Amino acid sequence: MIPNVLSIAGTDPSGGAGIQADIKAFSALGAYACSAITAVVAQNTRGVRSFVALEPEFVAEQIDAVLEDVRIDAVKIGMIANAAIAEAIADRLRHHQVRNIVLDPVMVAKSGHALLAPEAVDAVRDLLVPLATIVTPNLPEAAVLLDRQHGWSAETMQAALPELLALGSDWVLLKGGHLEGSATSADLLAGPAGSVETFSAPRLHTSNDHGTGCTLSSAIAALLPRYGVAGAVGRAKAYLHAALAGSEALDVGGGHGPVHHFHALWAAEVA
Repeated sequence: MIPNVLSIAGTDPSGGAGIQADIKAFSALGAYACSAITAVVAQNTRGVRSFVALEPEFVAEQIDAVLEDVRIDAVKIGMIANAAIAEAIADRLRHHQVRNIVLDPVMVAKSGHALLAPEAVDAVRDLLVPLATIVTPNLPEAAVLLDRQHGWSAETMQAALPELLALGSDWVLLKGGHLEGSATSADLLAGPAGSVETFSAPRLHTSNDHGTGCTLSSAIAALLPRYGVAGAVGRAKAYLHAALAGSEALDVGGGHGPVHHFHALWAAEVA
């Protein structure tokens, strides 16, 4: 059965991140994409110019419209924008008893522009993280969730896993892409009973890394109903690595270009 997957996130008119990236990743990995938009963002490969958060009641109305009609097998949550939207999302997901929730705690764009109001961090931590099957923070996002200083190492990543799990999700994927001085990008998956699994890939030297976090979390959501958490994470990591490796076939923008979501589907002569 083809899984139906819902993305709750903001937009990206340049197509590399947000809802657009989620829909591409869902589709590339054999899932049917549904969406509920939280914010309309004016951005491109060079950065975010501004965004307009939608009314929380309208975000809730979108979620209800999908969940009252479509069987949803997994949900990916991306950009939330503010605390009121976080509250609305949490309320509707609890009401509909949604399962297989992947939370990507989007706080800052690749360009460094804030995508989450500072006062919304507590709402994400207290309301959404406990609902999540898996949370996928990068190192700066993990620092915010734990209210700690930056300055990560392989050792402090390991030490942070129990603290992150204590926030209430079933699983945590702590992404090591921001860890400097390593030839590999290692992500740590922590789950029940203290289990920890490492997923590593060689670092690729490319500027086409726009939307990597969105793509990885949406790939996990697309694969989760079929492969479970660990299986979905491993396959999603491999998919993202291949999408990064194939990104040079694209010519999109003059900043951080997008990954190639359809690297395995487009013929070489088309790409």
